[in-house]
Amino acid sequence: MPHDTQHSAARLVDRSPSISGTELVATLVPPPQFDHATFDSYRPDPEYPSQAEARDVLRAFAEPEAPVARGGLFGFGRKKAPEPQTAAPTKPGVYLDGGFGVGKTHLLAATWHATAGRKYFGTFIEYTALVGALGYNGAVGVLQGARLICIDEFELDDPGDTMLMTRLIKDLTSTGSRIVATSNTPPNALGEGRFAAADFMREIQAMSDRFTTIRIDGVDYRQRDLEGDAVALSDEAYRFTLADVVSSGERMTDDDFSALVAHLATVHPSSYVGMLDGVQVIGLRDVHELTDQSAALRFVAFIDRVYDAQIPIRATGTPLTTIFGGGMIDGGYRKKYLRCMSRLNALTSSGPAL
Repeated sequence: MPHDTQHSAARLVDRSPSISGTELVATLVPPPQFDHATFDSYRPDPEYPSQAEARDVLRAFAEPEAPVARGGLFGFGRKKAPEPQTAAPTKPGVYLDGGFGVGKTHLLAATWHATAGRKYFGTFIEYTALVGALGYNGAVGVLQGARLICIDEFELDDPGDTMLMTRLIKDLTSTGSRIVATSNTPPNALGEGRFAAADFMREIQAMSDRFTTIRIDGVDYRQRDLEGDAVALSDEAYRFTLADVVSSGERMTDDDFSALVAHLATVHPSSYVGMLDGVQVIGLRDVHELTDQSAALRFVAFIDRVYDAQIPIRATGTPLTTIFGGGMIDGGYRKKYLRCMSRLNALTSSGPAL
């Protein structure tokens, strides 16, 4: 690699950010690509009616006071009856269950934007990190009284985090907060196949009882125009890309894949977003298969933040969509890995995912 290009490209492994509890609270807003997400800008697939139904339910949930057709919520109608609308759910929470790329996060962000008052939007791992930074009572003190709490990517990796989050949901909903969560697994199946302790299953049922579950079917929008594996560049093409991007003034990082995977173990996942500050393109050299589950899950969490930031990836070696080896793709975290593969396919295409 040319000497000057190598030294002008930043390295992710040189970044070890640590985000405080106060900083974490400030980040509890939708990712940038959903800054303008609305119910009207959501484009449901007519082949899957559940997408439009989910939009209508969440619109009613976000705007429960709005009058509706046929008398409305308060017993009065409009002079000119509009299309029938969906009544707002009566439970304090709505849970969006569906596959990858069907618009769950868009709808979650649209609900956040349509709700007035104090509100928070974060991933499951960001809320557990907030508890870790502030303590349970401190986190409750910050979140309590919020009109809406949005929880994206509700994935259950261990029973401890699950019980923590169910306790948090119980305490927040009991004081008037409403919850909208997304995941790829419905509440009554969370933890299924991994944890069988009776008390854990009771916690799951208690959480499930607080949510109206909406199933969204559909095709992953990230894959509609993509086929095959993630794009892998030759060493020469990678060097050309790195030199071209750096000379254009954009900030492209250049890291050995093994070194980055090892470095992720030294940074808390809630701080991964800090590693991406100012980065416009990510370069990874010598990508290879991962067989350590902990390392693979950390990389998944990292790619989630890369996808949120819409940063394209350029890589050499094994296609990034084929890195989850050792039977991991068929294990308990299958849905996490499949979602990550979908995002990696999009991020390594001609540009950032839209």
